[in-house]
Amino acid sequence: MPDVIVTQRLTKYYDRRAVVDGLELRIAQGTVYGLLGRNGSGKSTAIKMMLGMVHPDRGRAELFGEEASRLRPQTRARIAYLAEGHPLYRWMTDGEAVRFARACSPTWNDVLAEQILDHFALARRAKIRRLSNGERAQVSLALAVSTEPELLILDDPTLGLDTVVRRDFLESLIQIIQRRGRTIFFSSHILGDVERVADRIGILVDGVLRVDCPTDHFKDSIRKVVLEFARTPPEFPDCPGLVSRRAVGRKLELVLVGYNDGHRELAESLQPASIEVIELNLEDAFIEYTRGPRRSLPILAGEPCDVQSDGIQGAA
Repeated sequence: MPDVIVTQRLTKYYDRRAVVDGLELRIAQGTVYGLLGRNGSGKSTAIKMMLGMVHPDRGRAELFGEEASRLRPQTRARIAYLAEGHPLYRWMTDGEAVRFARACSPTWNDVLAEQILDHFALARRAKIRRLSNGERAQVSLALAVSTEPELLILDDPTLGLDTVVRRDFLESLIQIIQRRGRTIFFSSHILGDVERVADRIGILVDGVLRVDCPTDHFKDSIRKVVLEFARTPPEFPDCPGLVSRRAVGRKLELVLVGYNDGHRELAESLQPASIEVIELNLEDAFIEYTRGPRRSLPILAGEPCDVQSDGIQGAA
């Protein structure tokens, strides 16, 4: 499959701080890619640079082989973008928003637009300013998808939605994903959503892409290891793959990438009373991997995992 999104050394500074630092991505056609990171990690800035809305200080971004800041109109027509917060013209009705979007899109699908609006039970004469956050998100999704985009980019699309509306939104997104050849790139802070939808994830930590691998591979690579002692826990030595170590009473909690026999032998050398190895879901793995205080993080980017001293990495 050809690459739909490519970034090379993509970097942006604000107030002398690298908000996005040397981002390198290749996202193939048909991929559903979830970009994760804590607040302020650079997700929205990275997306805006990919779309040509923010000019990078270094590096470049390409969509469909064209530089993001110089996309031809016919290439832009292949892309749809849902911005964080779903900004819409609030004085419009749902129907007026549809007519406005239709006039701007050469690939508009009226039948699809009606189907999505009906699916969400959205009244055509309802004023957007009177809609709930969830209803505005649904209108935004309808407007974006009805352009029949080959690439759909969403910036935290379920932010502020309640659990029921978020689930409905997500299930609709899954149906869209199943349309052949469509590529979806989205950021999110809700890890359960990402786990259900994304087949590949990236994790930004302080603007640096520390993880780029299949979703299941990330979960399988992170382990929490708990050593229990009869006394105050000793210091656990530095080793490849060590993300964090924390003493809690008589327990020593370790987070490790690529847990293996070498890690276990190192743990056994401290003579603990017990060793417990805990598998983590995506949310727990993300929290353990990104929360501070941190060492220099391993970078994860593929299968199998090659652990480096400065990060975690894996294959497509």
